[in-house]
Amino acid sequence: MGVFELRLKQQGEPALVPPAGETPRGSYYLSNLDQNIAVIVQTVYCFKAAEDGGDGTGRNAGNVLRESLAKVLVHYYPLAGRLAISGEGKLAVDCTGDGAVFVEAEADCAMADIGDVTEPDPSVLGKLVYTVPGAKNILEMPLLAAQVTKFKCGGFVLGLAINHCMFDGVGAMQFVNSWGETARGLPLSLPPALDRAVLRARDPPLPEFPHHEFAQVTDADAGDGDGEDATSPPLLYRSFRFTAASIARLKAMAPLEGRGCTAFEALAGFVWSARTRALGVGPTRRSKLLFAVDGRPRFLSPPLPAGYFGNAIVLTSAACAAGELELPERAVRLVRGAVEAVTDAYMRSAVDYFEATRARPSLASTLVITAWSRLPFRAADFGWGPPAAYGPAALPEKEVALFLSCGEEKGGVRVLLGLPAEAMAEFQRIVEEVTAA
Repeated sequence: MGVFELRLKQQGEPALVPPAGETPRGSYYLSNLDQNIAVIVQTVYCFKAAEDGGDGTGRNAGNVLRESLAKVLVHYYPLAGRLAISGEGKLAVDCTGDGAVFVEAEADCAMADIGDVTEPDPSVLGKLVYTVPGAKNILEMPLLAAQVTKFKCGGFVLGLAINHCMFDGVGAMQFVNSWGETARGLPLSLPPALDRAVLRARDPPLPEFPHHEFAQVTDADAGDGDGEDATSPPLLYRSFRFTAASIARLKAMAPLEGRGCTAFEALAGFVWSARTRALGVGPTRRSKLLFAVDGRPRFLSPPLPAGYFGNAIVLTSAACAAGELELPERAVRLVRGAVEAVTDAYMRSAVDYFEATRARPSLASTLVITAWSRLPFRAADFGWGPPAAYGPAALPEKEVALFLSCGEEKGGVRVLLGLPAEAMAEFQRIVEEVTAA
């Protein structure tokens, strides 16, 4: 059987959709928590035609989404601007009001032909998200690009490309939900809180903690392992389903004193350990885990306002010799320690640390876990009901493993990651030891 190739025909030129009303101009401040994650995050939302079990048709999807985007951008006007460099040498938004990029396209197949969105093929799904031809850096890319692709079956896919410096997963879903409410003629249930000054650094900066998330695993730490390098072979992308029962087994494998481990702690520890083993990292080589913790419930003085429009995630990390990860409880204990380290004082320290150092997290010998499993993707209702399928079009970095929900399955998590073929086979074998039972 041949490899499937998705062929699209773009309908007209990409258009700019400015806000439907007057909006403020000038420079829009981005906090220190926005500075280090200026990567484009690509997601797709699949909506079936009514005859295929959906609640609508893609025939008028373009008009509905374009008009409602213009209206919601009045509330989220920084998304209609362009990324710039401030006088301090930091990222900021020039609120020009130019607008978000909007593209319509038609596919030569049915939506079912693109396959399982939970097993993303970047060569297919990447065509459903608009990228600016010839853009050489992040400053030449729009903060928001939306592509509506209609399929012969009557269904359509909304593909979004959003710069992560504008918001984290919680903020992004708040925006998508607001867009959906606008499309359905409803007022915003949670208007965005646009002022990011609440996360300004102290003057002078007062970092109070060591921030190991910025530490680099150097060649001197490499020991006897091969690990990853710049000449690594192409990656395969796979999605692995962990049911609630599988996660319960992982939790039982890592008994900790005091309270039992959480589902995230157990799964993160397992994936970190399994990936390290699958890559054949030598036992004395250092391995680092990096993940984000939502600061919204942790910022206390002052707390963040409801609807905060921006990144409120703080990176935390754990590291050890790869051989230590063979003990499940060791990996889970390190994850727990990294989670518990994130307090209000730690987060304020992280903001100040960047102010003082302008450091960027190192991804050498690192696994980055991004947890989307609690994000309400199915709330993306533009008038056609919830999406039939959704997910990332691609992973933003090769070091990333993404945790996603298993649709309506309670307590289940899908883990999406990319590995070279040989390592992927070994990772699958390790996973099946706990999921096959």
